[in-house]
Order: sequence, then structure tokens, then C-alpha cells
Amino acid sequence: MKWPRRLLLLIPLACHLAGTSVVGQTNLWSIRLPGYYGDAVPAIAPDGTIYQAAFDGSLLAVAPWGVVEWQFKTGVEIESSPAIGSDGTIYFGSRNRKFYAVTPEGKLKWAFQTRAWNDSSPAIATDGTIYFGSWDKNFYALNPNGSLKWKFTTEGIIDSSPAIAADGTIYFGSHDTTFYALTPEGKMKWSFATGSQIISSPAIGPDGDVYFTSTDGNLYALKTDGSELWHLHTGGATPSSPVLDSQGTIYVGANQFCLAVSASGNKLWSQDAGDWVEGAPAVTDSQIYFGSHSRWLTAMTPEGKVAWSEQLPGTITSSPAVGKDGTIYVANLSWLNAIAPTNGAPPAKSLWPEFRATQDHTGRVENH
Repeated sequence: MKWPRRLLLLIPLACHLAGTSVVGQTNLWSIRLPGYYGDAVPAIAPDGTIYQAAFDGSLLAVAPWGVVEWQFKTGVEIESSPAIGSDGTIYFGSRNRKFYAVTPEGKLKWAFQTRAWNDSSPAIATDGTIYFGSWDKNFYALNPNGSLKWKFTTEGIIDSSPAIAADGTIYFGSHDTTFYALTPEGKMKWSFATGSQIISSPAIGPDGDVYFTSTDGNLYALKTDGSELWHLHTGGATPSSPVLDSQGTIYVGANQFCLAVSASGNKLWSQDAGDWVEGAPAVTDSQIYFGSHSRWLTAMTPEGKVAWSEQLPGTITSSPAVGKDGTIYVANLSWLNAIAPTNGAPPAKSLWPEFRATQDHTGRVENH
């Protein structure tokens, strides 16, 4: 008997044990992803569909109850986290040197050719323009129909994912050690030099201040004119991106620690995760979630206390995503997991409570 593809993907649930819970949450479901998992973070559509990229080159659409609805295959690894447009189109890059637009039904809308890997996760402007960086050292702006609007060339690989400010300014970093601010027309407003490669995605605060990390071990805070507010030496070489809660506190991973930093640049607390923290945390008004290579998904209180932790079946290299109902979606190795905290809550009402700012990963500032 030939089993349907959807059923084949769900069969591992029968023999897969839920994570080892300490207290405070329930593992709703886990599905096996095709191939070894990379760093892509799940995006959540308004209807609750979860879009997850797998390292075998597949994009999966997963229903909120854990059923795989469809797969779209690129044939080559995907590290780019998907973003969802206002019409439901899913955008992402692949290591086959193409950037894709896929319909909500899983059909190819268009593909744009670049000259190298596309690991940068896209950002989507209010006018529908899609921004992303490439290993070919170019930063691209595409029209919604897939045509090139403009490109901006740097001196290094771009796998940093862009952030779009309220005024349309686009921020991103490059392996050339420089952080850039571009106008919506593709002109450079200013640049800021750091001491090493920039891999992380920037976060934007309520005053327009922008936060990002460099592999020089610093967390930076810049004003909208590019001048430095402060920097904090965390020692971190991991590519974790910062996020903010509704009080303006910044959370970020730095090597094996998750840090809480005040809006003025003072370290408030740190939690040892036992191994590297690569992904960005995700925050609600009552808890901060982060994963690590030690396989633990940990929930912290804003005061720096451990609320609960869940041991998943493999290394966690990506960021958790939080649904409107408080469900946490997190990928590790070859699994996508849905976890319901006892006191689950939606993302914090800040401008940047999780990786890519919003559940649909637009990567832009939106009013709450």
C-alpha cells in the first residue's frame, strides 16, 4: 500500500514522545520535517497556518492542529525564514540562488534569480516591496510581481535580515562589518562601522532607535541619524537577534546566555542556557522564550526567574514564534513542535517582540 505523503509525515507522531516537561506547558504536537533542519523560523498566517522551511529545500504549510497541508520543493537547502504578504503570498530565499513567491495554495507565483545563496529572511514594505540580502553581496528590492526595483551592493555577504522603520528606512548588516540604513529608493542614508561581521537581524524600538548585534561581541543601539546611543559588550559571537518587550527591555542571546538589557544599555540579568543560543528570543507580557543547543526551550519571567522549561528531541538553533492564542511554535533538528504554556499569551505589544517583528514576518514596524 502506498501511503499518502501527508500521512507519512504524521506517522512519526505515534512513536515520538513529547518533550520532558519541568512545569507549566503541554506539547500539543510534533511533526517530522523532511531532511535535517536548518535555522529557518516558522511564520504564522492570519488564518493560523504555519509556514516552515526545511533544510532539504522544502517549504511546508502546516495547519494549527499539526497536519501538513502541502509542500513546495526548491531542491536545495532553505535557511531563509518565510514572510507572508498582505495577499497571503509567501516569500523566501533558497540556496539554489533563487528567491521565491509562492501562493497560499503552494503554487509557484514567480522566482527571481540571484548569483549566490539567499539566506536572508525577507522584509515586506507597506507598498508590497520585498527586501532581502544575498551571498552575492547585493541587497535587493523587488516589486510584488517579482521584477527588480533596485539593488544596493556592499563589500560582503549579506545574510542579515532587514528591518523596515515607520518612515520606510531599511536597516541591515553585512559581513563587511558595516550596518546600513537605506531609503525606500535604494540610496544610502548612513552607515555604521563595527568590529566584525553582522549576521543578526535588527530590531526597532518605540523612538525609532535601532538595535543589532555584531560578531565583535557587542549589542549596539543607534539613533535614527546613525549616531551611537550606546553599546554593550556581551562577548557574544552567536547570531542571535534582539527583541523588545512592551517596557523597552531588550532580550538577546550571547553565546550560551540569554540577556535582558535596559533601554539605556545596562545588563539587567543573564540566564545560562547550557549551550549556544543562536535564535532570537520571543516575548509576551509575562514571559520570555528562548531555545539553545542544549535542547531546552526555556521560559523566563521579566525579573529573570525560570518559569518553566521543555526539553525537545534535538538541538534548537532557530527562534520560537508565538501565535495569537499563545501557542509556541519552535523547530529543532528535524521536528516542528507546538507547545501550549499554561498561562500562554500573545506576543508582547511592542514593536519588535519576536524575530522579524510580527507573526507573519513582515520585518517592519506596525502600529498596535
